[in-house]
Amino acid sequence: MFANAQRFNVENMINIGSPQNVQIGQNNRIDGWKMLLENTASNALHDSRARFDPPKCDEDTRVEVIKELVDWIQDRDGPQRLLCMTGAAGAGKSALQQTVAERCSGCNTLGSAFFFSAGDPTRNDLTHIVPTIACQIGLHNSALQDAIAKAVEKDPLIFGKKIKIQMDTLVVAPFKRVCASGELDRNTFPHAILIDGLDECSGEENQAELLSTIKHCLLDNDLPFRIFLASRPEWAIRSTLDPDPEGYLYQLAYHIKLSDKYDATADIRRYLWRKLRDIGRRSRDRRGHSHLWPTQEDIEKLVVAASGQFIYAATVFKYVSERRSSPVDRLRTVVNWTPEAGQQTRPFEHLDMLYRNILSTAKEMYEAVDTNRGRDFLLLLRVHQMNALRRCDIGMKAAHFDEIIGLDEGGHEDLCSDLHSLVFFQRKQMRFYHQSFSEFLDSEFRAQHLFVSETQVREYVTKSCLQKILQREDFLNESTFLLRELF
Repeated sequence: MFANAQRFNVENMINIGSPQNVQIGQNNRIDGWKMLLENTASNALHDSRARFDPPKCDEDTRVEVIKELVDWIQDRDGPQRLLCMTGAAGAGKSALQQTVAERCSGCNTLGSAFFFSAGDPTRNDLTHIVPTIACQIGLHNSALQDAIAKAVEKDPLIFGKKIKIQMDTLVVAPFKRVCASGELDRNTFPHAILIDGLDECSGEENQAELLSTIKHCLLDNDLPFRIFLASRPEWAIRSTLDPDPEGYLYQLAYHIKLSDKYDATADIRRYLWRKLRDIGRRSRDRRGHSHLWPTQEDIEKLVVAASGQFIYAATVFKYVSERRSSPVDRLRTVVNWTPEAGQQTRPFEHLDMLYRNILSTAKEMYEAVDTNRGRDFLLLLRVHQMNALRRCDIGMKAAHFDEIIGLDEGGHEDLCSDLHSLVFFQRKQMRFYHQSFSEFLDSEFRAQHLFVSETQVREYVTKSCLQKILQREDFLNESTFLLRELF
């Protein structure tokens, strides 16, 4: 093309046909930092415009747990460099992450933050997490930024490789190199890496891959980073934190079980008083200005219904704060809401969306397993729920109940394998983190296409009991007792 040409330069050329749209700058040099930016997820940042008004802890709430988290981050010499916080859906994990991220940012200890979101395709998988972390830490030090850019220029296909290779190439190696050169002081470098909502990363195998990458790249190397990760207690994180031999993070991680360790009841009560009174003062409805609104009775009803989970209180606040309506009337709607009244109002719409998403995912995962032989996940869950509710004090043990309704040994554990953020088993019986989740299962209006009627449950249990009686006569008394007590 340029035969016999002399004395000319080619500048600012873009090679359209090269992989990954590799950017070529002056003097034919790949622009590594520009390529890195193109592979980051800005929506995942703690201060992203896409996350406008993210959930965070209200003043004077979650004080104890916030102090524990911040103290752990500030203790650079602490032996455990990974903190895993697990908790029920709606327990306030993301609000705590956001609050801690803002505090760390304010005191210049935030190295990077990544907030997963199942509904955002730019941050619901592993595609952008390593480049986003690398970009944020690179912005804290020009030498590190240059080292990361050079790593991209050396391997412009890095963004299509496994995240362990990405982490080693874009974070571990550049950081070590700059520290060794004396251009970066590891003792003062912003060292907190925050990752929120691991359960919102699509695919259990992807969640497990990220945990493995954190272990082998960030924990096994001599790096100053302290990683704070939050997630619902689903399979990927539970299996790594178990004390059995396969739980490879059990000894390495500081584990906070949020729903077990911290009772948020008092904080929820303060939150509701403060928020509702503030709404009332700003309302055009003069009833809301009275010091008698809201009533203590209404607040206590809401606190009980919240079951220690902040998402219920936050949902109530969002519903009552609708500006086009009276907060007094809308609060009365929430307090007096029943399934029969539901056709006119949707006070728990946001909460129900969360429940439907979790339940749909769990249904898909359960029914995809061949060993379940086409069993109806929703029907079996409702059977266990009704057993737990009707007989909560003297209820039939879940394992024995499994046998009667045709599940294999440990069937209730498989059934709830992906519902650990909503249900748990105590004294071998099903229990609910949220009272409202059980109410959701009871309401066709709220559960919508996921609803299973009590009639269907009765028919299924009756049929199962009759089959057991035909197989074994000794089941007659137990089956009769079950049918009488359950229905």
